[in-house]
Amino acid sequence: MVWLRRTTHYLFIVVVAVNSTLLTINAGDYIFYTDWMWTSFVVFSISQSTMLAVGAIYYMLFTGVPGTATYYATIMTIYTWVAKGAWFALGYPYDFVVVPVWIPSAMLMDLSYWATRRNKHAAILIGGSLVGLSFPLFNMVNLLLVRDPLEVAFKYPRPTLPAYMTPIEPQVGKFYNSPVALGSGAGAVLTVPIAALGAKLNTWTYRWMAA
Repeated sequence: MVWLRRTTHYLFIVVVAVNSTLLTINAGDYIFYTDWMWTSFVVFSISQSTMLAVGAIYYMLFTGVPGTATYYATIMTIYTWVAKGAWFALGYPYDFVVVPVWIPSAMLMDLSYWATRRNKHAAILIGGSLVGLSFPLFNMVNLLLVRDPLEVAFKYPRPTLPAYMTPIEPQVGKFYNSPVALGSGAGAVLTVPIAALGAKLNTWTYRWMAA
């Protein structure tokens, strides 16, 4: 039964990593970032930090080795860069899809697990909070290094979008003026229960396989 349990674990890891890549492609291109300084940035930060947390902590607790959360984030990053190549082959600029900065946040989760001597609850509480807090910070720096989202959005509109999702000029200060602070605050709150879910999924898998 050991091989079946391990196969199930690895299958779950691949599924979550692939889903995170699809989420990035569907929500992380320049059309989505047309007003990325506000609403879109916060929504994207929350979705990506929670997706990272559930898979990273599942993988880390499965192996019991600090460092596997970073390894998982690296897998997600590689998948997304490969998908970027597919968009490039369709004639879009190579930076049309913005790859989120998952790896530093995953390193913080690994660090919390290692520093607390492999304490699962500390990884959930401290690691989950650090992921939610840090991801918007790292991702904002990442976005500042790419070309103007509005310019590319208008030049390369995504053909699969319906008419009501065409790019519009962003409304400065319409909702809030600190997307990093709001994304970090909301992410820190929501990522902890999602990390707990990832840890619980690990336990459920073991029990299901032992039955």
